[in-house]
Amino acid sequence: MKSLWRLIAVVGLGLPVGAAEVSSSAALAEYRAELDRFRAEYGGARPLPQVRFFLFGMGQRPKFIYRDGRLLDARSGAVVRQWPLGTETIVPPDYLVAVQTADGAQVRIVEDETAVWIESAGRREPLPGTRLPVKLPRFNGHRYARVLRVLHQELLVNITPAGPVPNFFVYAKPWYRDGAMMALAFKETGNLDLIREWILGLREPFDRNNGGETEADNLGQVLFLVSLVSDTNHPVVPRVLAELPRFERIGPHGRFIQGRTDFAEHPVYQTKWLKFGLRALGLPDRYRVPAVPDSYGALFWMDYRDQHTPGKDAEDRGNYPYLGWACDHFHRAKKSPISNRDYPLTWERHASQANYAGLRVLDPVYADQKLAAPHTWHAAEVFLYVLEEGRRAAASARGR
Repeated sequence: MKSLWRLIAVVGLGLPVGAAEVSSSAALAEYRAELDRFRAEYGGARPLPQVRFFLFGMGQRPKFIYRDGRLLDARSGAVVRQWPLGTETIVPPDYLVAVQTADGAQVRIVEDETAVWIESAGRREPLPGTRLPVKLPRFNGHRYARVLRVLHQELLVNITPAGPVPNFFVYAKPWYRDGAMMALAFKETGNLDLIREWILGLREPFDRNNGGETEADNLGQVLFLVSLVSDTNHPVVPRVLAELPRFERIGPHGRFIQGRTDFAEHPVYQTKWLKFGLRALGLPDRYRVPAVPDSYGALFWMDYRDQHTPGKDAEDRGNYPYLGWACDHFHRAKKSPISNRDYPLTWERHASQANYAGLRVLDPVYADQKLAAPHTWHAAEVFLYVLEEGRRAAASARGR
């Protein structure tokens, strides 16, 4: 009977049956070895607070925090389940927390494509409200498959009823910039349905999240997002097109747009996003990337790589590490970090519009340090770069 139960549990996790013989501790050791290789190859690690926790609730599922033998509602902090803690093993790439209680009982909290499950005393039950589908590829064959699974989780767990957010503790509303990067990742993993209704409901050309500013890069991001689930008949499209004239400028090489993004003008970044969005929807494009230095120019690595004027890149790797990772992707460099923890791997610090008080439910140290982790722009940049690097390596191997 015990063998049958282990088989059922493993199948529920989406793991091959042979994985039943791999203990949680061994799985964690394999993941840590992969993290060590990853940090050595890329940009090392930056310290996060020594707080052991794991988030459950990918996609539109309700969000939970596991910490110290307790499962908490991530919104209210209310205790959902608790166990007298003996030992615990958190295995992030398996979306698993294995608890041995003080009286020797075994409890597993695990999330899979179907739900979040509590496994204990021969029973397996879903947490209420979590039976909502998500797609969780294993990335088999990639040298950093485990890291990719964790990054993917850090993206999925930040989908809320309001839409995809940078970090659900500190941001109540989606940001178009971060949302577009998340959408690029979900396009890769077949999870666009999770944000489909949010995109279909878009009506404003700007998210106005940065002090109420109408950021020019939002225009291209909205068009791109619409292209993923709809077409030019979406009601936000004419509103975006109507906004373009006030941002248009004429330069030596033609027409481009210029406005403010993150409180500064970034015409290369903004024009590239616009061109990307227009093309995605099959709309006419009369714009040319201006041949001027732009510290955000290298953040747009998706296309138009040959239209770049060298200058000083905005490559902050401490507070805003997504900037460094995006620049690395553009230049094909490897200088940017992930965290020094098993989980989370990503963060943002000292952001002007974040409500850090929302992190007190997780741990006051995060609020005190004005540190949001995980963070979806960071996670998306790492995920997309590492995924592309794996494909490049595979293509190179086939060509030999």
